[in-house]
Amino acid sequence: MEKYKLTNIDGRKISVKQDVFTWSNLISATRIAVPIPIIWLHIQNNYQVGPFIIALILYAIFSDYLDGYVARKWDEVSELGKVLDPVADKVMAFALFGYTVWLGLIPVWYFVLAAVRDSMIMAGSAYIKRIRGKVAMAVMSGKVSVNVMALYWVSVFFFPQATEAHLFLKYSSVILMVISFFHYFHRFNQIRSGVDFN
Repeated sequence: MEKYKLTNIDGRKISVKQDVFTWSNLISATRIAVPIPIIWLHIQNNYQVGPFIIALILYAIFSDYLDGYVARKWDEVSELGKVLDPVADKVMAFALFGYTVWLGLIPVWYFVLAAVRDSMIMAGSAYIKRIRGKVAMAVMSGKVSVNVMALYWVSVFFFPQATEAHLFLKYSSVILMVISFFHYFHRFNQIRSGVDFN
């Protein structure tokens, strides 16, 4: 246990602030609201993809990278930001994947698998917050998993006839979901054992 206490799991120590009102947090917060106009516009447009939907999706993708870049560049990494960024990702995924399940483009089992995985990760994060007083950052494989899931969603939403691409991205994202879950579980056990983290 002692060896963990001497090691920072993130590789290097960074300053994590308690600030609430930062540009990076604002960017993350706006991403939470993006699914509402996407779904509304899609229904209003007779289930066709228009330029405003494309613009909103591009903003969602861009903002997912921008908030982290701004936080690091301007030294704005905060406890709230560590929560807000993954919550924004999960709210977007839940809303947009739920909508495409309703449209019949994505199987229910995939949605359930992703929801159960994310719920377990969030529960682990809440437990770490309770016992250690701060939230752990996301693992890189988790970010990669989210990106491949996003590619799968884009493929079925924009290119419903590209069934081979759908299958490849669907099962690739499932594999990455499983791998990243075990990375989170390993990180959870290390932190619970006393390892230092940002």
